[in-house]
Amino acid sequence: MKESIHKYFKVGTIQWMSYPVSDPIDSLKAICRDDYFDAIELKGYGERNAEAKALLEQSHLKVCYGAQPRLLGPKLNPNAIDEDERLKAEKTLLEAIDEAEYFGAKGIAFLAGKWEAATKDQAYAQLLKTTRKVCDYAAAKGMMVELEVFDFDIDKAALIGPAPYAAKFAADMRTSHNNFGLLVDLSHFPITYENSRFVVRTLRPYITHLHFGNAVVKPGCDGYGDLHPRMGYPNSANDIAELLDYLRVLKEEGFFNAEDPYVLSMEVTLRPGEDEQIVLANTKRCLNRAWALLED
Repeated sequence: MKESIHKYFKVGTIQWMSYPVSDPIDSLKAICRDDYFDAIELKGYGERNAEAKALLEQSHLKVCYGAQPRLLGPKLNPNAIDEDERLKAEKTLLEAIDEAEYFGAKGIAFLAGKWEAATKDQAYAQLLKTTRKVCDYAAAKGMMVELEVFDFDIDKAALIGPAPYAAKFAADMRTSHNNFGLLVDLSHFPITYENSRFVVRTLRPYITHLHFGNAVVKPGCDGYGDLHPRMGYPNSANDIAELLDYLRVLKEEGFFNAEDPYVLSMEVTLRPGEDEQIVLANTKRCLNRAWALLED
């Protein structure tokens, strides 16, 4: 493409993935100072929230809030069959809406919880209940709620996806809430046994947010699962060619929007012994090269 990627997308990064080792405020400053980025995805800073907010207000970054760590860390399940357990997940997601609003984010992203075959339909109903409650709360603040599509049997083993099941869930949600959308991630396509064309075309009406990254899907190989290694990692599924294909499909399906750009965030993190700045530079280079190869 001759035109800049920044015309069509707000290029972002997931802070806690890009900088898993650095002090959170130091890494926030690094992202705020880096004009490659138009967006940041964050999870909150605890007692340092006010300090972080002041930096973000200076930056002109689009702020996105990831509530996934709120669920994954304490193993909370928004589709838990046990109602008390479901309510714990709902509570933290409602709190996430408030924290996201504090930082100036216009919504939150989260993921479904684990499921079992015997109770899958019940879990689906429970997830609808949670998501509708969170969407109600977000709508009163003019905010969005986005569900990230994960693997269903390899690592996170989340109720939602694969893509057709995510489409069903999104369609059910859209019957009652227009502030609901789906977040899709190139990293997850290999671990749901799908590809960019299938996922994007299947979920086209519901996608509101985009990630890209990598995954190792060969059992027994280092980094196997949903661990988001750097692009081109040994035995991994995604590199420049796959990222180019993703961008090509997004272009074909109408996601290049100069008036109201989608967020396109890199979700890549370290393997043991790697350097944060080098892995981040690797990811930028891959995105730059894929964009350069994309046909006008």
